[in-house]
Amino acid sequence: MDITIRPVDPAEYEALGEITARAYLRDGLLDYGEGDEYLPVLKDVAHRAAAADVLVAVDGERLLGGVTFVAGPGPIADIARPGEAEIRALAVAHEARGRGAGEALVRACVDRARATEGCTAVVLSSQRSMHTAHRIYERLGFVRTPERDWNPVPHLDDITLLTYELTLRHLRDTTCGGDTATRH
Repeated sequence: MDITIRPVDPAEYEALGEITARAYLRDGLLDYGEGDEYLPVLKDVAHRAAAADVLVAVDGERLLGGVTFVAGPGPIADIARPGEAEIRALAVAHEARGRGAGEALVRACVDRARATEGCTAVVLSSQRSMHTAHRIYERLGFVRTPERDWNPVPHLDDITLLTYELTLRHLRDTTCGGDTATRH
């Protein structure tokens, strides 16, 4: 599979919304199934795209999944603080899983964060049962930040989202001839 990551096309909003909704439903991530109040939020790609960058993974013309990259605090961010970007709504179609699309989407978000002036970290929230996603995050260097875990539905005390953070290290030329990069 040849995966390309690119910005979502408005003509793909509905299809990506369905992929995202089906992924969350199939994985049992919505407590109330088809009646869960978060389902319409997951389907509303147009809303996310109006406030953030929505990226898709494609194989040729086939839409595999998507993610929302939020460049900093704002109306669509859940936990981002100044200097932090946030990853939201990562989802890959069931039939496309295990082929690297999810990791490619997360890497694209990290690359965008590195290119965002003043951005020093990438943060995200995840449900406890999203073990495959946790493995991707940890493989890419994200670390758990339990002090930032939170509950999006406070009246339901069993929904605590786990948080992760990746501290960005930017490459910079040194004074040794200008061709050596050091991490700081």
